[in-house]
Amino acid sequence: MTEAVFAIPGDIDTPTGGYAYDRQVLRRFRAHGIKVHHLALPATFPTPSADDIDETIRRLNDMPRGHPIVIDGLAFGALPAGAVARLQSPLIALVHHPLGLESGLTEADAARLIQNETAVLEHAVAVIVTSSATGRLLASDFGVPAARITVAEPGTERAERARGGQGPSLNILAVGSVVPRKGYDVLIKALAGLVDRAWTLTIIGADDRAPDHASAIRRQVAESALNDRIALAGAVTETVLDAAYAQADIFVLASHFEGFGMVLTEALARGLPIITTTGGAAAETVSDQAALKVPPGNVSALQIALRHLIEDKDQRRALADQAWREAQSLPGWDDTARIISGVIKSHAA
Repeated sequence: MTEAVFAIPGDIDTPTGGYAYDRQVLRRFRAHGIKVHHLALPATFPTPSADDIDETIRRLNDMPRGHPIVIDGLAFGALPAGAVARLQSPLIALVHHPLGLESGLTEADAARLIQNETAVLEHAVAVIVTSSATGRLLASDFGVPAARITVAEPGTERAERARGGQGPSLNILAVGSVVPRKGYDVLIKALAGLVDRAWTLTIIGADDRAPDHASAIRRQVAESALNDRIALAGAVTETVLDAAYAQADIFVLASHFEGFGMVLTEALARGLPIITTTGGAAAETVSDQAALKVPPGNVSALQIALRHLIEDKDQRRALADQAWREAQSLPGWDDTARIISGVIKSHAA
């Protein structure tokens, strides 16, 4: 059995798509011949202190020499290239999306992160990405040779088809951490112009990743007089999330950028009509036949799409039927783990 290390910053149970990806593949490696050691790194990434960087390098150096080390991109892209270059084990980067493309960064911080991630990726023997779009981006803008890039799309659990709210108001669902990149401010502005239509919005996602932004979103809801229409549910259990998908009539992703957009395939798996932006890989994660697509950050375009689906029951049904058809061919998490395991084995001593 091939031995390897999977280095992940922070709490593996953190309720975000990236951590869900890591959890799913960790539990499946053994079935693919990989004996993996989960190495916990400091939780401060992607903005670690100098002490946390030193501690991370020490922990990585303490791993058995020759065993491949998969490092989650939340940490890999923020490590100093010089220190990474001195590590003795084969390093495999798992990039969910480039750190410098996170929304809400200053131009200087974004440029610094992009420059650092470009430099540190030179020292990865392989780079795993969650979408073809992210792979193309790393090749074109970060100088990663295409031959070193492997796409391992997130798996999707099979689910029952959504039944909808079955009431006079349509249930709109958005899922994802309350951070600037998710575009919830844009979504709320769009819905504020549709108060003459019958709808409610539930936002499910951790609200402690960017507390100031989460507070600003709550103020925006209150100032828009939408407290009775929009609920910020925070992080929830899988059971509650499943129930929210089951009762949804429309799924919306307003993100400025996605490295894949796992919530889109979760919505496909429930046969939900989808509205998504074209930010990053989200443009390709679902087909044009299963979703209405709008430019990221465009309030007017998002409002038009929302109005259209709220008013047009036949269009909702057509998108839902196509989503359900596409869901039947989505890869599972076993497929994801098998691909990553192959990369690990190819670089094992």
